[in-house]
Amino acid sequence: MTESTTLYCYVHPSRETSLRCNNCNRPICVSCAVRTPTGYRCRECVKSLLKTFDTAEWYDYISGFIVAALLSGVASFLVTLVGRIGFFGWLIIAFGAPTVAVMIAEGVRRVTGRRRSRALFITVAAGVVFGALPMILFQAFFTGNLFGILFQVIYLVIAVPVVYSRLSGIQLFR
Repeated sequence: MTESTTLYCYVHPSRETSLRCNNCNRPICVSCAVRTPTGYRCRECVKSLLKTFDTAEWYDYISGFIVAALLSGVASFLVTLVGRIGFFGWLIIAFGAPTVAVMIAEGVRRVTGRRRSRALFITVAAGVVFGALPMILFQAFFTGNLFGILFQVIYLVIAVPVVYSRLSGIQLFR
């Protein structure tokens, strides 16, 4: 008759378990186990695996933010001009904002050398918002143009998710 030893989770020593991480072979309880396509892993192994995909350097955050802010500032100025058109401007913004967002994302990709990091994607999205802020503030305090402010908001609502998804590789449709 074989004698089995009782395993205890390495994070929670009071919990009995029969699971092991398929990478490091440490015993893990159900609350510590992360299900992957190849089996259960501990959180530390999953974190170390995810870090291999983050390739961004420290200067990518600065250059990505600056490029996104500059290109977004130009786009925001163009949105201000389109805001004076009236109703036809809605169509231009609806079709133009995703195109501009793709151009911003490709500009950032070129500057950062296609390096990746979730924090980089968030920094670039913040750069898009920061680049549009001067035109929003100008219209809010100096011109009072409600359509211009509304168009800026529509531009940001469309452009920020498109830039983020384009850089991160999220695909809604295949």
